[in-house]
Amino acid sequence: MTTSLRLRAGLVSIVLLAAFLGIWHLATRSTAPVTAMSPEYAKLMGLTATQGKSAMPGPLDVGAKLWEHLKRPFYDNGPNDKGLGIQLAYSIARVGTGYLLAVLVAIPLGFLIGMSPLLSKALDPFIQVLKPISPLAWMPLALYTIKDSSVSAIFVIFICSIWPMLLNTVFGVATVRKEWINVARTLEVGTVRRAFTVILPAAAPTILTGMRISIGIAWLVIVAAEMLVGGTGIGYFVWNEWNNLSITNVIIAILLIGIVGMLLDQILARFTRMVTFPE
Repeated sequence: MTTSLRLRAGLVSIVLLAAFLGIWHLATRSTAPVTAMSPEYAKLMGLTATQGKSAMPGPLDVGAKLWEHLKRPFYDNGPNDKGLGIQLAYSIARVGTGYLLAVLVAIPLGFLIGMSPLLSKALDPFIQVLKPISPLAWMPLALYTIKDSSVSAIFVIFICSIWPMLLNTVFGVATVRKEWINVARTLEVGTVRRAFTVILPAAAPTILTGMRISIGIAWLVIVAAEMLVGGTGIGYFVWNEWNNLSITNVIIAILLIGIVGMLLDQILARFTRMVTFPE
């Protein structure tokens, strides 16, 4: 991408962001009369609605609240009142733990399956049955057997992360060009050395693509998992703030979830570019 194109793309992004914020600001300035509101809605939203103002906070309200959070990201006033830094740290730690466990299982297993047609055919029925199961469907079983909500959330991340990595590793290993493998055999390169010097470099981009898909899914699932298990984490923060009818905090949490998800994806994208294998 040329510098000119980057500059123009950046300008277009800024214009789109300004337009979005402007529309948002104008939309939330409406002051419909109280009589036009549903009584149930006005009762639910409390003082904000009964004053005739929009219940949806504007961008300035969100910005001011976000600045308050950023000034004290790690405060701890008890179980239901912790800083956003603490909530994000819990979520990232759970995602990181479950994701690394999935890496330790999925990549070696995918390597073996990709190199062995016998294992591939034998394990394929199990993979096809287990893969479509929603990770959250495992949550009741995890809570019953593990008896720890935080570890259960890590288990759910492990389950949802393992399949994209496993399948991409199998595909990457199985589709390495046979000519390269045959040349290695001709040179009497052993199986283990052949796996690390020929197959792994060739399959690395596909494996990293699976890892990138998995981290995205893991970050999606942790929010729902933490809403179920409660306690700490950005998912629990969203649910707790909804119960407190703090739409401003809910919007801030959604914004931070998106930013963290983008950063995690970009880290894996950079690794993927580093292992690109030129034929």
